Amino acid sequence: MKPFWVYILRCADGSYYTGHTDNLEYRIGQHQCGECDGYTATRRPVELAWVQECATREEALNAEMQIKGWSRKKKEAMMRGDWGEVSRLARSKSAHASTSSARTDLPITTGVQPTIRPEPFGFAQEILVARQACHDRGIQPVCPELVEGHENDTKNE
Repeated sequence: MKPFWVYILRCADGSYYTGHTDNLEYRIGQHQCGECDGYTATRRPVELAWVQECATREEALNAEMQIKGWSRKKKEAMMRGDWGEVSRLARSKSAHASTSSARTDLPITTGVQPTIRPEPFGFAQEILVARQACHDRGIQPVCPELVEGHENDTKNE
């Protein structure tokens, strides 16, 4: 069975983007190349901050929706694997009325603690994946000077 992934990207402006996919490397490449219209398109480059494997698309989508309803502090505690802080922040929020439209009552996993893998590929691997995704689609890289063998046309000016 093909795995699905829920992931958090750290954007160039320091904000986070949460999504899910069945092809993690390809999706990160799409975000890096600007193929994903919306939030990350104007906040590149992005880097993978956290990822969790899920058994089904429904599980990944439920986790994505739950995480999107969380505060920045709660997301960062989860990315650190600090489940005590995640729990404390959940109790803290439940003491106040929610103004969020996102559902936060959905289970993130099916009875299993998420596997935390912060930045599993490293920046070099992400660049390779993004470069290949851009090349496959005939897209000019966002930062062509970072691409090996790229000739800078303005170098001789």
